[in-house]
Amino acid sequence: MPTSREEGQAEPDEHHPTILHRGGGGDAAGGSGGRPRQVWVPGPVIVGAGPSGLATAACLKARGVPSLMLEKDSCVAASWRHRTYERLRLHLPRCFCELPLAPFPPGTPPYPTRDQFIAYLDDYARVFGIQPHLNARVHRAAYDAAIGFWRVTVKEDSGGDGATAANTEFLSRWLVVATGENAEPAWPEGVEGMDTYRGVAMHTSSYKKGDEFRGKNVLVVGCGNSGMEVSLDLCNNGAKASMVVRDKLHVLPREILGVSTFGLSVFLLRWLPIKLVDSLLLFFTRLILGDTEKHGLPRPKIGPLQIKASTGKTPVLDIGALPKIRSGEIKVVPAIQRFTENGVEFVDGHQEDFDAVIFATGYKSNVPSWLKLNIYG
Repeated sequence: MPTSREEGQAEPDEHHPTILHRGGGGDAAGGSGGRPRQVWVPGPVIVGAGPSGLATAACLKARGVPSLMLEKDSCVAASWRHRTYERLRLHLPRCFCELPLAPFPPGTPPYPTRDQFIAYLDDYARVFGIQPHLNARVHRAAYDAAIGFWRVTVKEDSGGDGATAANTEFLSRWLVVATGENAEPAWPEGVEGMDTYRGVAMHTSSYKKGDEFRGKNVLVVGCGNSGMEVSLDLCNNGAKASMVVRDKLHVLPREILGVSTFGLSVFLLRWLPIKLVDSLLLFFTRLILGDTEKHGLPRPKIGPLQIKASTGKTPVLDIGALPKIRSGEIKVVPAIQRFTENGVEFVDGHQEDFDAVIFATGYKSNVPSWLKLNIYG
C-alpha cells in the first residue's frame, strides 16, 4: 500500500477511493508544488465508459468488487452518441451485442438502431449504478513496480471547457483499458493537394445524415462498412455518391438463408476448420450477391474469416449498397492521385469535381499516447 498518505488522514477505505495527497492547487500542473492530487483506488481503474467499460464495471460490481471508471468525454457511450450517423443500425443481431447480465428490452428489433443502442447503454449504466468520472482524460498510465501499483494521471475538466482542469493521480493494483479500437479518427497521410481543396472535407465521425448533401456530388474515400453505409445513405437522400476502392475486399450478405452471417460463422467454426467455413460463406455469398468483381469490388484470395483472424480487417456486411453499385447509383472509382481545388485526380488520370469529400478511413486507438511502459524502472 502506498505510504504517501498525509499525516492525520484515516486509513484507506476498502470500498471507496481515498485521497492520499490533496495537491497544491487547481492548475493543470498540479498546483504551486507541481504535485497532483493523489487518490488510492481499492479496485480496478477502468479507462473508457463505452460498452466494454460498462460491462466490466457491471460484472465487477455483481461480484462485490468496486471500481473507478474514467471517461474523457461528458457522457457514457460518447463514440456512439457523438461520432455515428443518425440512420445507423447495428450490423449484428442484438443477441451478439447485448452486455452481460442485461438483455435488450422486449420489443427491440433484431438489428437495433443507433438511438436504441444508446438508450440501452444509458439504462445499463443506470441499472448497475455505474457513475464514471466524466471529462477525465488520462494523460499517462504506468506501472510502478516499486510499490506494486498503477499510477494513472488524469486531467479532470470539471467545467467541460478546459478552463478548470486539474491533475489527479489515481493509484490502483489493476488497470482495465476499455477505450476500444475506434477512439480517434484516422486521416490519410501524404495525399498531394489536400490543403488546396476548397470543398467540404470531413471524416465519417462527423457525418450525421445524407439529406445535408442532397443534390451534391460527394466522394467517399474508403469502402469498408462505414464507407459502404455512408455511400448508401447519401444515395438514398438525393446525393450523387462516388466511392473510392483501392484494395480488394470481401462483401458478404448480412444474412444467409434468413440467418445472420455472423451467427452462422460462429456456429460453423465450432465444428469446422476456418478455411472450410470461409469456402462455405463465399459459396453462398456468390449465390446471393453474384460476382462483385464485375462491379469494381475484387475479392482477396484469402477468405474473410482468415483475413479477420490474421489482420483484424472486418469483411463488409452489405445492407443495400451493392444493388446501388450494380445500378450505377453509387459509382466505384479508383484511388486518389491528388486533390485539386475543386475535386480530385484519380490514379487513372481522370479528374472530377466534388462538392464534398468524406473520409471513411477508419479509426485508431489512442492507448499508445498514454499507456507507458518501464518509466519507473
